[in-house]
Amino acid sequence: MMKKLLALGCAAAVSAALMPLGLPLAEPAQAAAPAAREWSVGPVIRGRNYSVGVTPYLTEGRGGPSFEFPGPNRAAGHVHAVTVPVGSLAGAKRITLKYRIDAAPGVKFYGQENGGPGWLSLYVQQRGDNWSAKGRYETYRWYSPNERISTLRPGTHTVSIGLDEEWNAVVAWKRSANPAAFEAALANAGNVGFVFGSSSGLGHGVYSTGPARFTVLDFRID
Repeated sequence: MMKKLLALGCAAAVSAALMPLGLPLAEPAQAAAPAAREWSVGPVIRGRNYSVGVTPYLTEGRGGPSFEFPGPNRAAGHVHAVTVPVGSLAGAKRITLKYRIDAAPGVKFYGQENGGPGWLSLYVQQRGDNWSAKGRYETYRWYSPNERISTLRPGTHTVSIGLDEEWNAVVAWKRSANPAAFEAALANAGNVGFVFGSSSGLGHGVYSTGPARFTVLDFRID
């Protein structure tokens, strides 16, 4: 079996903005790869970054790559996608993300389009996507199976999804309905990572109602 592994450091330091809130200090860091600046915050489509009010790359802290959620409302910003370039995933079996959200007491996460609960989904994008979601591009972006979508909340969480599960394409298709398209997306993968959204769209953005940080503790493709 061909094995691809992207291992990132464990835990994150608490920034000056969050320290007064009494949030816990991070665990000791482990070796990290890829570096924080290899993770792009976007997407950028025809020169426009759809993530607003957040840094375009993750920040390398003592404990790992992280970003601060924009907020406290939609007008202040929203984060959509965090991705890293990747080669072919042909033969890969599973994608695993471990992350931690540190937040002030009572902070909530909402979809910027509809105000519903904020969600996280794993994400694979085929090279050459033109973002139209039309014709062949209907199957260039793939998202977590319905039952594997995570509601955002403080704490440490792990999402581990087999590539034989029922992934969702950007337009209607399920993996089982078009397995050839899913395999093509894996074989020709260009970006992989995770996206934020809500019931109106898995990658359509979220914001937090108060100070909150997202830290990648581990990300790997096996």
